[in-house]
Amino acid sequence: MHVTGTVPPPAPASQEPPAAPAPDDGRHARRFGLPVATALVMGNIIGGGIFLLPASVAPFGTVSLLAFGVLTGGAIALALVFGRLAARDPRTGGPYVYAREAFGDFAGFLAAWAYWITTWVSNAALAVAAVGYLDVLIPVNDHRWTACLAALVIQWLPALANLAGTRYVGAVQLVSTVLKFAPLLLVAVGGLFFFDPDNLGPFNASGGSGIGAVSAAAAILLFSYLGVESAAVSAGEVKDPRRTVGRATVIGTAGAALVYLLGTLSVFGTVSHDRLVTSTAPFSDAVNAMFGGAWGGWAVALAALVSMTGCLNGWTLLSAQTPYAAAKDGLFPAVFARRRRGVPTVGVGVTVVLASLLTVYNYTSGSAKVFEVLVLVTTFTATVPYLLATAAQIFHLVSGQGEKVDRARLVRDGVIAAVAAAFSLWLVAGAGYAAVYQGVLFLFAGVLVYAVMAARGRRAEGTGAPRTEESAAPRTEESAAPRTEGPTAP
Repeated sequence: MHVTGTVPPPAPASQEPPAAPAPDDGRHARRFGLPVATALVMGNIIGGGIFLLPASVAPFGTVSLLAFGVLTGGAIALALVFGRLAARDPRTGGPYVYAREAFGDFAGFLAAWAYWITTWVSNAALAVAAVGYLDVLIPVNDHRWTACLAALVIQWLPALANLAGTRYVGAVQLVSTVLKFAPLLLVAVGGLFFFDPDNLGPFNASGGSGIGAVSAAAAILLFSYLGVESAAVSAGEVKDPRRTVGRATVIGTAGAALVYLLGTLSVFGTVSHDRLVTSTAPFSDAVNAMFGGAWGGWAVALAALVSMTGCLNGWTLLSAQTPYAAAKDGLFPAVFARRRRGVPTVGVGVTVVLASLLTVYNYTSGSAKVFEVLVLVTTFTATVPYLLATAAQIFHLVSGQGEKVDRARLVRDGVIAAVAAAFSLWLVAGAGYAAVYQGVLFLFAGVLVYAVMAARGRRAEGTGAPRTEESAAPRTEESAAPRTEGPTAP
């Protein structure tokens, strides 16, 4: 296939979808079942942000709970879209695979490029935020370089777990998800028994309209729902992906939303509104209000560290999967297609190095605003693959490609896709003008990379030389699914 941006000819409606990839027989590689795939989704959605969310939305009043409801509906619609797309094409890469199959190489590259930026910038942000919680347990913020070193260690530990193989990635993800939910559920469920309506404060404390308050609160909460695509991106490592990816995505998204909503409601009801608005550790304040004493800060700090470590573990895997899929098609440098023990090791290494450099820059520049803008950029860059994947689903529904559906299913899937598209556009609006401006610059830089890769591919085709190890020949029904390699020499 030529490396161009043209739309490939539509396949016959009766064409069978690509086969699921064969399992990796490596000793350190293991395919994920429903529990681990669900933990991957929930663990990536719920990072450290939940520990600050109640205080972040408290200035808007309890109307922010409505924003949770609206966002949850949009996130679940997006999850359903990913489930349907994964059932049609269960290959590793998620949005990249869906965009490229529907609209061609250029759309696929944009999805892969934008998603890759999202992952490594988010990893740097999580590591820096984790240092704040680590400081509660072990003083590290007294010196800039001590804090920087702690942030780098927090990033590299999950990276090493990834390099050890997918069996260890799944184990770390499952254990960290279980451990971090214990204290979260303690507040989310236990706080209901200490709930005092007098602590809620005004319904709309923003001073503006109710709709404006909901939109403003939603803009803050939007970043918290990134990660719904986690199982789809790693579909090649999931057992029976046609069924498991959709179920894990919906269950994981709904579970994360339930924890968000109950946790925020419990904190609202246990901490007075005036105090919550200025709180820097709302869950600690809630635990202290429930049981007395000052041990809540320690417990919540430990839970936050576990949460962020598990989140970094999952995002590190995802950061390598999309470039891996794109590299196999000649749209990323071929080195990203190397796998060892079921993991694209070069992708993991490059991602953790870039995130580390960004972390060092954050500490040496001394400017938090620059880093905050970069974090908001991830909200925008994540919407690029979201919108392209949703557009691919709409394309298949309207054109009849990939599956035969009855009228009832067509209408249902069409409504879900429309809601998911609206949710993705809302993500763009919530990112803000500065983030969209910076994000577009990142995307334009990717266009230059695509130009180089396309030129190399065209030249290789002209000389008869293969572009990469695995993408020299066009994909056919027999070769639609990528090979899953066993252990290779380092």
